[in-house]
Amino acid sequence: MLSRTAKIPLVSSHPEVYEPCDDSFALVDALLADRTNLLQHHPSICMEIGCGSGYVITSLAVMLGDEEFVPYYIATDINPHAIKVTRETMDAHGVYAELVNIDITSGLEKRFARSVDVLVVNPPYVPTPEDEVGCEGIMSAWAGGENGRSVIDKILPAANNLLSDRGWLYMVTLTANNPSEICLEMRKKGYASRIILQRSTEEESLHIIKFWRDSDSQLELKNLDYWTKMVRN
Repeated sequence: MLSRTAKIPLVSSHPEVYEPCDDSFALVDALLADRTNLLQHHPSICMEIGCGSGYVITSLAVMLGDEEFVPYYIATDINPHAIKVTRETMDAHGVYAELVNIDITSGLEKRFARSVDVLVVNPPYVPTPEDEVGCEGIMSAWAGGENGRSVIDKILPAANNLLSDRGWLYMVTLTANNPSEICLEMRKKGYASRIILQRSTEEESLHIIKFWRDSDSQLELKNLDYWTKMVRN
């Protein structure tokens, strides 16, 4: 089992808030491995969907803290207790983010359309009964419905709306989520992808996938749409 300790000390917790575990640590390790590229990327807006304890968004803000131009950070969570814990975690490390208590990005679509340069997501990916998806409290952090894809499949189009032309998406997935199918779905939207970290624990096999808009994928998609229309006509 490959376990990781938090890169930042946690100063706050709540019984209804998911504490950092192997998936959180894997996502931050992936961001750290890509830190040079992130620094060169000079992101203007960084967002996390589902901030939980604030471990990931705080770690991201700390690792990019050497930049002369500080990105604007925003994080969302459906759990109001998570917003409070994230605020306390960020305050303790001297970083700031706008924190919004919403489901995924509800209400932010117009404000941040095509403007997010870095989007990080550790979604509820655990396969569960559908009626557990979106429940109040800590269950909302992991309940992913059939194949763990119910929330992921809502996040993907939201991410497509939010990401800028140079936007990058970092997402945690489980083998049961069918990561290759997720990559194919994003390719249809014009994204290239790469698994930048894989980690196996006693309970699960994790994949951290990086997505970015790709002109070749977009051209391929346009050609596919053209020929599909030609065949139908």
